[in-house]
Amino acid sequence: MLKMTIDRIYVLLLCSLCLGGLKAQKLNQAYLDYIDKYADIAVTEQKKYGIPASITLAQGLLESGAGLSELAVESNNHFGIKCHDTWTGQKYYYDDDRKNECFRKYRKVEDSYEDHSQFLLRPRYESLFKLKPTDYRGWAHGLKKAGYATDPKYAEKLIKLIEDYDLHRFDVGKGKTKQEKQAVAQDNTLADDTYPKKSSGKQLTAKSSSMGTIAASFQHEVKKRNGVKYVIVSAGETFADLSVEFGIPEKRLMRYNDVAQDRHFNGGERVYLQMKKNKAGKANTTHKVRPDETMYDIAQLYGIKLKKLCALNGMPQNIPPFEGQILRLR
Repeated sequence: MLKMTIDRIYVLLLCSLCLGGLKAQKLNQAYLDYIDKYADIAVTEQKKYGIPASITLAQGLLESGAGLSELAVESNNHFGIKCHDTWTGQKYYYDDDRKNECFRKYRKVEDSYEDHSQFLLRPRYESLFKLKPTDYRGWAHGLKKAGYATDPKYAEKLIKLIEDYDLHRFDVGKGKTKQEKQAVAQDNTLADDTYPKKSSGKQLTAKSSSMGTIAASFQHEVKKRNGVKYVIVSAGETFADLSVEFGIPEKRLMRYNDVAQDRHFNGGERVYLQMKKNKAGKANTTHKVRPDETMYDIAQLYGIKLKKLCALNGMPQNIPPFEGQILRLR
């Protein structure tokens, strides 16, 4: 009887370890690095204003694409806060829900976190502060209800990030432990070619992080074409999947890639994470059309907006090119 009990416990432990390993492999290293870097700031903001650190970190991850979005890189804006009438600081113009919208630009990321806290002190978010600082679910749904974001799944995305990355552990106000900080310091000594800081998907065998040693197996390696970031997708993936991974709204991803609705990919397609350019780089002036190649294929190949490519060649978007045709790229 005792042996049977021990065997049963062993099996349960083994299953638990396997499930834990599967979860660890799904974690995005860019997200882990972001958490390591900004968790203490989020905890400081919680102590000052009462906003759950988990909520602040999840919003930062989602709105900034783990600090890799154009808005985050160019303006240190990690929360997608627009200028509004009261903003008197520097500004950054960026295509979001509408073309050339005005966003706040900060001197450093810490300023973005502080302004995010101040932004939530507005009357429209007043009811949130009646919730317990550990009620991240209430905060997530409250932010969506108060109109912080237009995405209907905004609350669910915040909650998923918080639970997948155990961000609620920061809501007690302790910040990172000594061991976690040592892990971060160890990570920072890795060579750049082991894990580029600007990449969200470099393949690694294993790496220490604030959540322990994980077997890093990332879906996508971020590359550049014509100065625009992109990834190569696998069969069955969708824009919705990429939206969760990189924290970029689905509609924006579809706009970046000249498509009108979400769809499953066949595998091997290039999907851009930023707005494509109006023309190709200087090294690519023309393109000879291959068999069965479409204008869309060519636009994606060179990182050019489909509309601009068609205009460069005086062609309507619904007219396919012919094999052997020489197209202008700039």
